[in-house]
Amino acid sequence: MPRTLTASDMVTPGSLSPPPTESTEGEQAGQPLLDGAPSSASLDTLIQHLVPTADYYPEARVRKFGAKLLQLLAEWTETFPRDFEEESTIGHLTDVVGRISPCDETYGSRVHQLLQTLHQKLASLGQGPESLVGADKPISYRTKPPASIHRELLGVCSDPYTLAQQLTHVELERLRHIGPEEFVQAFVNKDPLAGTKPRFSDKTNNVEAYVKWFNRLCYLVATEICMPAKKKQRAQVIEFFIDVARECFNIGNFNSLMAIISGMNMSPVSRLKKTWAKVKTAKFFILEHQMDPTGNFCNYRTALRGAAHRSLTAHSSREKIVIPFFSLLIKDIYFLNEGCANRLPNGHVNFEKFLELAKQVGEFITWKQVECPFEQDPSITHYLYTAPIFSEDGLYLASYESESPESQTEKERWKSLRSSILGKT
Repeated sequence: MPRTLTASDMVTPGSLSPPPTESTEGEQAGQPLLDGAPSSASLDTLIQHLVPTADYYPEARVRKFGAKLLQLLAEWTETFPRDFEEESTIGHLTDVVGRISPCDETYGSRVHQLLQTLHQKLASLGQGPESLVGADKPISYRTKPPASIHRELLGVCSDPYTLAQQLTHVELERLRHIGPEEFVQAFVNKDPLAGTKPRFSDKTNNVEAYVKWFNRLCYLVATEICMPAKKKQRAQVIEFFIDVARECFNIGNFNSLMAIISGMNMSPVSRLKKTWAKVKTAKFFILEHQMDPTGNFCNYRTALRGAAHRSLTAHSSREKIVIPFFSLLIKDIYFLNEGCANRLPNGHVNFEKFLELAKQVGEFITWKQVECPFEQDPSITHYLYTAPIFSEDGLYLASYESESPESQTEKERWKSLRSSILGKT
């Protein structure tokens, strides 16, 4: 868990001076800035720095003030357009820019562009990525589609490099629709009865859809492995996914990588000992080691930092790709938010915490804006979105019929599943 940030060494004389105020306990008036940047301050002092007065911001400097306010509004509407979904907020924004426009002849066109861009962004917010047809409705083994209808993945794409690239297409497309404000909203309505588990709200649809995509990919991998009747074919599928996962790692697509590994580690798959005996597992164990949760995913975090550094110095779009393991990113932001106080002991706003939150979300914003360099293959992405997947019980039943249950527990479960799913005794 991130360390609890303290107030030590937080307040030093700053390079800017606010309007004269009375000193408050723990804060010397006029000294809430650190080298010109906020370190900590009371809310009242911050407001005093932002609100001009006759003495603090004379009319002679209105042009400078107007330009800075326009820049603030431009960055705000660009980064957090959802803040302006309500008609009342749009009204406030229009009122503010209306007051600024007459101050300088150049402001008019900038204000018009700002409002036009905002309206375009708001219009596109409802246009989410391609819906996941049937993604949340795994099928039981009984409803397994006939061979004439169901196409196995290897029949659609037999090249692991191509599949890894198409998975990257899907990941970037879904990431592109997640706004930074959704990270905030994901934790605002936390269920107090759910412990530390965040609860998604109606304003976090894209985050929730992305988590569901990860789960779908896990089950798709497991389904494709358990589907073939012969162990040689199952082993071939496993080795195919190992190669796909390795290419995802090389690309920097850690979310698909973790989903594939998770799918291969599901119990119905991992219990197929005769199948795994035919697999060359050395490459798989290396990938597992990279995504090992030990030490708070220490190995993965090292690989992520390497990919992030490569992205910063990249000369091609491919080298810029960084797709983090999304569930862990959400968890990190959640615990940073919960583990560090919003206010310091002296009542000041804890800027260090919010700067760290901004850093993590800012990195995500940079990563999600990378253009995918790979040509899209609609037939493959359509299969990834729509191919039927087994439920957990369906996976177990397929697994038991591929390799007979060994322990008494497995035999009892197999009997129960055959009875409930297939209607057999």
